[in-house]
Amino acid sequence: MLLALPAVNYQPVDYLPIVIQFGLALAFVAFAMIVSHLVGPKRHSTVKDSSFECGIESIGNARTPISVKYFLTAILFVLFDVEVIFMYPWAVNFRALGNEGFIAMFIFMGLLMAGFVYVIKKGILRWNEA
Repeated sequence: MLLALPAVNYQPVDYLPIVIQFGLALAFVAFAMIVSHLVGPKRHSTVKDSSFECGIESIGNARTPISVKYFLTAILFVLFDVEVIFMYPWAVNFRALGNEGFIAMFIFMGLLMAGFVYVIKKGILRWNEA
């Protein structure tokens, strides 16, 4: 059943507060960047202008090949992390959802565990083997 909502005629004037807030946010960012550039220290030297990462002197080419396992691990972390985020709204509304919500989360967790078992069986998380 569709809910009948009253027809609302929005005018361009109704969006004026959003446009003003967006403009103020952009103005603040521009102001902060200009002021920090003008007021900030300007001490240049060969040491300060050299590129560095973690205090380690860079040696060799930066375009060395990286193992695919690194990227697979990162993607899997993001994937499982995002799936776990879906559990928070479910936990907040646990009582309101009732048995149907419990069954849906049980199915969701089953699929999540099936994916995890698949990842373990494929050996994606094993780093020591060639």
